[in-house]
Amino acid sequence: MKLETTVEEALFDGVPPIAESGEFAVFALANDTYTLVHRHAAVDWQAMTISGDGLFRVAELLAKASRVLYRDVASRSK
Repeated sequence: MKLETTVEEALFDGVPPIAESGEFAVFALANDTYTLVHRHAAVDWQAMTISGDGLFRVAELLAKASRVLYRDVASRSK
């Protein structure tokens, strides 16, 4: 895994993301690696590059965290 605190926007000119939502996008790189880019207009772009296997593992962790967060928020609204 590699973290970049500043990413040049020009690196992704003409490269379509494989997924995007709001300020975030995922781009496929070479050798089964992917990068998650935080593309906010008010700050420098930032990125996390990870292997395909790592992407699956992080996605599973985020799904579990989302379920916990949802249960916590839902329990407060009763």
